Amino acid sequence: MSIAAGSHAPHAPRSPHGFSVLWRRQLDRYPDTARRMVCLGITVLATITLYYENYVMGAVSTKVMVGFGMSFRHFVLMLVASNLLGAFASLFAGLADRWGRANLVAGGLVLTGLMTAFLIPNAANATTFVIGVCAIGFVEGMALVATPALIRDFSPQVGRASAMGFWTMGPVLGSLVVTLVSSNTLDSHPAWAYQFRVCGYVGVVVALIAVLWLRELSPRLRDQLMVSLRDRALVEARAAGIDPEQLEKGQWRQMLHPRIVGSALGISLFLTLYYMFVAFLVVYFATTFGYTEQRANSLANWFWAPDAIALVVVGAVSDKLGVRKPLMLLGAVVAIVGSVLFALASTDKSTSYGHFATLFVIISAGMGTAYVAWMAAFTETIEKRNPAATATGLAVWGWLLRLVVCLGFALLPIIVPATSTLVDHGSTVSEIATRYPTQVGVLTKVDAATLTALNANPADQAAGAKAVSELTGVPVAQLGDPANAAAVQQATAALGSMDKIPAADIAYLSKYGADVTHASADNPGQWREWWWICVACEFLLLPCIFLMTGRWSPRRAKQDAAEHEAMVARELAAMRASGPAQV
Repeated sequence: MSIAAGSHAPHAPRSPHGFSVLWRRQLDRYPDTARRMVCLGITVLATITLYYENYVMGAVSTKVMVGFGMSFRHFVLMLVASNLLGAFASLFAGLADRWGRANLVAGGLVLTGLMTAFLIPNAANATTFVIGVCAIGFVEGMALVATPALIRDFSPQVGRASAMGFWTMGPVLGSLVVTLVSSNTLDSHPAWAYQFRVCGYVGVVVALIAVLWLRELSPRLRDQLMVSLRDRALVEARAAGIDPEQLEKGQWRQMLHPRIVGSALGISLFLTLYYMFVAFLVVYFATTFGYTEQRANSLANWFWAPDAIALVVVGAVSDKLGVRKPLMLLGAVVAIVGSVLFALASTDKSTSYGHFATLFVIISAGMGTAYVAWMAAFTETIEKRNPAATATGLAVWGWLLRLVVCLGFALLPIIVPATSTLVDHGSTVSEIATRYPTQVGVLTKVDAATLTALNANPADQAAGAKAVSELTGVPVAQLGDPANAAAVQQATAALGSMDKIPAADIAYLSKYGADVTHASADNPGQWREWWWICVACEFLLLPCIFLMTGRWSPRRAKQDAAEHEAMVARELAAMRASGPAQV
């Protein structure tokens, strides 16, 4: 998009003073490298913190459900509601092109920090807890748009992938911080509220940093396409003739374009597995492999850490080569291969911790490679349509991403119903079985009608003989054989101990014991079906790569860069020839 320079100088901006510096955050000149890096660093730190706050619940999900007596389905519905609010918050954040980005980020950090530190850990009931979680989801939906918009503003296209690599580390490092803190503190601080308090205190500190020092570019500067830092003089000269209100017209229509919508939908589906890991990795390994929360979170570190490394390294490589599409394709293929291997191993109880860790490294490295290249290419695709509509284009993506996550969360209990049974009743059944192993053995082996008859009449010899036979496996006619005396005596003692187990526990086992047994058998297979759905979603990114702007060949990309620099030199020379007022 070409923007002609105007013939008049901009009005001198009024410098903010007093408390107005807390909300008047616009910079009317493109900042030098040091200040630009400060703003980029605060934005990345804010992103990490917001995702830390949004993901911390995944580390203690089973404790939260037990603490509030919340069923797995209700827990999932809470996540659906939170993400649905986040989806429409992303659309709302599209107004950041008009209202600015920095205030949304700084204000959101203050709100989420206070709620995570004080409201949620002290929630007296499930309703208060759900309200807090949904509020954080709403703010995170806005941050999903405002923070990458800030990164784009402060990073020219040359270097965009490196900058986006640091931004995309936000969700990944947020997840990594969650698992690092929880895996090292759950033993000493088992209460779920402790994880939220630590997270909230961090959030309050980061909020203070953002309130004091986060800034953004004025609309006249950020509404232009900036390919490299060499464009700085041209961008500032052009800013004099830009009317932001004119550029804001028709932004939504421009952004609802097949190239933007299609590529946004493709990456959203590709990340389905990532978001399932964020929310349900602990639940999956607890119900399928019997992992403790600490062990599951420790395993998750092998997913988040390689992902973070890939984001930074591949971002730098992408900028060095000047291309995005080949790296997107490579990353997607690697992630798909790793995900297929994970799905194949997901039902094998003999699969080791180390094997899962290796698969996680492969999947996360592939996802990180594809995602950082995609983020750079997506913002460049938006800029090709209209640089002034960056936040609007990102809002379209944020909205679609959250809707896909909502749909995934809503479908999970339908595809994997056994997990609901195991989460809701499995721990209680297991506790009863551990406390009363002998009595549970009787309930498991002896026919319910036989036990009912014995409860009604303990002296019923026929029912007693049948019960002993069922416990020992010895036919009733052979119970008097001296060879079976020891087994009969042990079975009789077991029947006599039935009065030691509370009636409420017997009733609970009678109601849910069989369901839990069947769910334990069905759960691995159902999860495998779900992982295959996630793999299918990953394939859908591949055709969407071709919708995005950018070269496949590094040689052609370098030619484009050289042509752009020549154009910038010509335009600056023309402005200087027109007179000093134009530059």
